[in-house]
Amino acid sequence: MDPVIVNEIFHTKVFGLIPLTGIIMLLCFVPAIVVHEVAHGYMAWKLGDPTAKSRGRLSLNPLKHIDPFGTVILPIFLALMGGPVFGYAKPVPYNPSYFKDIRKGELLTGMAGPASNLLMGGVAAFACIALVLTGFLSGAVSTWVILISYYFIFINFVLMFFNLLPIPPLDGSSIMAPFLSDRALQKYYSVQRYALPFLLILLFVVPWLTTQLGFPFSPIQAYIGVTAGNLAGLFLDAITSIVG
Repeated sequence: MDPVIVNEIFHTKVFGLIPLTGIIMLLCFVPAIVVHEVAHGYMAWKLGDPTAKSRGRLSLNPLKHIDPFGTVILPIFLALMGGPVFGYAKPVPYNPSYFKDIRKGELLTGMAGPASNLLMGGVAAFACIALVLTGFLSGAVSTWVILISYYFIFINFVLMFFNLLPIPPLDGSSIMAPFLSDRALQKYYSVQRYALPFLLILLFVVPWLTTQLGFPFSPIQAYIGVTAGNLAGLFLDAITSIVG
């Protein structure tokens, strides 16, 4: 990769405010989160629930899935801060009562989103490596494609691991369903609406508080770095060993 172009990408700020890398991550975030949400709705539909389809949520139109905070405010805030961009879209509606096996349906529907991100990240990695190995990419174009591919892979892995956290409304909470009794499952559904404040505390309050106390720490960003960061790093290591 051309070190001059890499340095330019990492140090350029759009309008003197937003890092170029943040813009790239935002652009990668949109298709990643849209496909993620459509995957939920498609899986629910295949399991017998028509809710998402009847409400037009199987569309790839981003406007159908925008959540004001999770899809707009949070990613832009993170881009401005120069950190990893992640967030969530408006949850795809589904009705578990349509599933023949509620626990299995909850699990498969919940895991469809993260699975789609794993698939997109994996396909992008193999496609980029194949293009480089065949000599199809070279020079400045090669550097741009590799870096954009890296961010697309990274964003998809971030969405996958972030949503695998077992905190409602994130997808990881669906992992709990197969292990709960009928009574416990109903109680679990009733308390899900109160879990979002806890997630916001982890995202914002804990980092702010630890910074004020002199030892800045973000549990979510640390988790993302260990998981998505290391996994995407394997692609970067592989592509770097090829192009030198």
